[in-house]
Amino acid sequence: MKVPIILALAALFPGMGLKAQDSTAIKAINPADFARHISVLASDAFEGRKPFTRGEDSSIQYLAAQFKQLGLKPGNGNSYFQEVPMVSISSKPAGNLVIKGAGGEVSLQYLEDFVAATRRVQEQVTIPTSELVFAGYGIVAPEYNWNDYKGLDVKGKTVIVMINDPGFADSTLFKGRIMTYYGRWTYKFEEASRQGAAGVIIIHETAAASYPWKVVRSGWSNSKLHLQTANNNMHRTALEGWITLDAAKKIFQLAGLAPDIMQQARTKGFKPVDLHLQTSLVINNSIKKSTSHNVLAVLPGAKRPQECVVYSAHWDHFGIGEPVKGDSIYNGAVDNATGTAGLLELATAFTRLPQRPARSLLFLSVTGEEQGLLGSEYYAAHPVFPMEKTVADINLDVLNTFGRTRDITVIGFGQSELDEYALRAAQKQGRITMPEANPEGGWFFRSDHFNFAKKGVPGLYIGPGNDAIGHETGWGKEQTAAYNRLRYHSPTDEFNAATWNMDGMVEDIRLLFDVGYHLSNESSFPAWKKGSEFKAYRK
Repeated sequence: MKVPIILALAALFPGMGLKAQDSTAIKAINPADFARHISVLASDAFEGRKPFTRGEDSSIQYLAAQFKQLGLKPGNGNSYFQEVPMVSISSKPAGNLVIKGAGGEVSLQYLEDFVAATRRVQEQVTIPTSELVFAGYGIVAPEYNWNDYKGLDVKGKTVIVMINDPGFADSTLFKGRIMTYYGRWTYKFEEASRQGAAGVIIIHETAAASYPWKVVRSGWSNSKLHLQTANNNMHRTALEGWITLDAAKKIFQLAGLAPDIMQQARTKGFKPVDLHLQTSLVINNSIKKSTSHNVLAVLPGAKRPQECVVYSAHWDHFGIGEPVKGDSIYNGAVDNATGTAGLLELATAFTRLPQRPARSLLFLSVTGEEQGLLGSEYYAAHPVFPMEKTVADINLDVLNTFGRTRDITVIGFGQSELDEYALRAAQKQGRITMPEANPEGGWFFRSDHFNFAKKGVPGLYIGPGNDAIGHETGWGKEQTAAYNRLRYHSPTDEFNAATWNMDGMVEDIRLLFDVGYHLSNESSFPAWKKGSEFKAYRK
């Protein structure tokens, strides 16, 4: 590592008179400090860092204290905190989800077969007898000549839809295996609301969703958080939920549909199907309105302080939830104590520079990512730096815990010129950049840079590389897959100093330091590439 780091430093600090042997800034990003921050943030004492809990208080106070100790200025006027008004809704169906038709009924058990909740801020939400319609992917995408709701009036009805988008099954459709936002579950709920549906239920498939049913179950068995709105979310469908694939098959069989109905829905020209079935459901809610917090700190720019480069990471996780093997604390060590600790490491590194960059650096740790990117959504609507003055967002979420790699994964590769910044930084380390291995997972839409992208600000989001140094081909990829399969959104996502290898994490964050350093000293703004759906927003 010594030679690549020294070579990188020579290019990293042009004209600043910084000698390689005085590389205080880059050395500030180191395994010991990284592990120290992670061990605190992911400890049981922080109770899984859920908003509105003691875990939030512990988390945001720890972050603010660290930023203050570094000498960074409060990012929101005189405060390190930005208030984010949210509402916590703990939804519990009153009983099974019973689907009835002329040929009988199917009774689905809560958590085992289905989950259901509501965004409506009401103590009880009733979905009276509602007709069921199967609307394929539940997508309206004019640019792809696709409309699953064409000719369909779903007002008062409950829509059943599939996860992901048509490109997952047919590479000639949409962007092929690269998931578009139309494939995300959040879009499915939004579109059903726009169509006026009473309810929307997504069919879970592990491959298409990129996570198993237990992730859905654990995420929906606890309370859900939403941003407060003036109309208490009455514009949203009354019911939002998921069913297992087996449950969907039972419903289709009861409706007398062909076994390949879902396969038919993956082809262009598919028309929605009235299932001639009905359901009803009562959802009881425990409601708590409160305020969560983003944490913000600024290193003012020396020449153009009104322009800023953002580093973001979400501090939140799921708190205390459904026990797994007796453990009910969802510590979120990888997701996202690693990224939050990385944010602190980057902040430390920038404060060690011999002179401040030309542009300001905003270190933004957001709330509510696990509940639907809520903290970053709020910041994007209420930014402390105008979006037209925001150069880029470099986002940290789920870092490498298994050691150094010869490559680095750029999630959403091909979206913006930030790809080239990452490539140059990787080359200084003797590494290469690669697109994500499973773009069908829609990872570019699943973390906080996405809310910046929707405002036209390019985002760089990296993931662990796959070509692990000192291991056979495929070993690194399997480590990531094993995490997603066994520990993602589970109480088993805990920090283990004995098994974690911090070297890859450190090298990746040093790469992101390089990218941010260059962006903060330039006068130009990185652009979206041709074909990006976000290009028009920057204009």
